[in-house]
Amino acid sequence: MPVEPKEPAQALRKVARVVLLDPQDRILLLHGHEPGDTADDWWFTPGGGLEGGESREQAALRELAEETGITDVQLGPVLWQRMCSFPFAGRRWDQDEWYFLARTAQTAPAATPVTVGDGLTELERSSVAGLRWWTWQELASCHETVYPTRLAELLRRLLDEGPPSSPVVLDTEIV
Repeated sequence: MPVEPKEPAQALRKVARVVLLDPQDRILLLHGHEPGDTADDWWFTPGGGLEGGESREQAALRELAEETGITDVQLGPVLWQRMCSFPFAGRRWDQDEWYFLARTAQTAPAATPVTVGDGLTELERSSVAGLRWWTWQELASCHETVYPTRLAELLRRLLDEGPPSSPVVLDTEIV
């Protein structure tokens, strides 16, 4: 009996994400969906994979600028780290994610629609529907999918207690 060829294992993708807070302590999230299926949607923090020899800090700032157009930020410490694995755009993504705290005054009022940055890749253009500022209370009461899944609780703790003295390792998420 012939043996089915195995797909090559995907390398663990190093990712920098940004927990961007505005002066009202709202967090900016992107609204994403599976390409071609807007009903399969979720909210997530800006960020993405490291390119070339850049550091996680450099990747966090680059991705934030590309995805949101926001460049006036103060990048803070790493808050959280997590491993995750999920299907997206026809493949499985295995990621080692670091979440950096950042603050900005460069924001639009909550009632104003925020547009997605001009630096998106083709895949991002086909899967990112927009952006929104959220309070932790709005996150806690929403019925939409948000990643990481405990973001409302994590954000509330961050606002109540400040950044942790060392990064908190979150549970691995496999979707």
